[in-house]
Amino acid sequence: MERHGAAAVAVRLCRRLRLLHGLRFRLLQLQRLLIMWSLGLACKDIFALRNKKDLHTPDNLLIIVMVDWVVAVFMFSGACASASLTIFFMWDVHFCETYSKLACRQFALSVVLAFITWLLQAASSFSGFWLLVSFF
Repeated sequence: MERHGAAAVAVRLCRRLRLLHGLRFRLLQLQRLLIMWSLGLACKDIFALRNKKDLHTPDNLLIIVMVDWVVAVFMFSGACASASLTIFFMWDVHFCETYSKLACRQFALSVVLAFITWLLQAASSFSGFWLLVSFF
């Protein structure tokens, strides 16, 4: 059996950390996109309330429903990716047992909260879809 040197282990660890950094960067971009979308909808709602405009037109609602569905899919994929990484760290590699300073319970809690936010987004998407269907 061949022993691996510290350099080989360090190279493998750096590759994995670079992959995780890329995933984290993509998730942060997605979070920025979600914040901008929510802020845009809030501004549109405020504008409609101040000028007494009706937002429940089929054209407005179609755009909002389509983007909400895309956002819900992105949120679900992010929650699933977070869950898979948490399972990998906790049960497959046993990082939580090896490195006691890792906040593994907080990782699991964040995954649960990610799925809860996805459920709320999915409920919002479905209610917007039914509102859109009621126009036709």
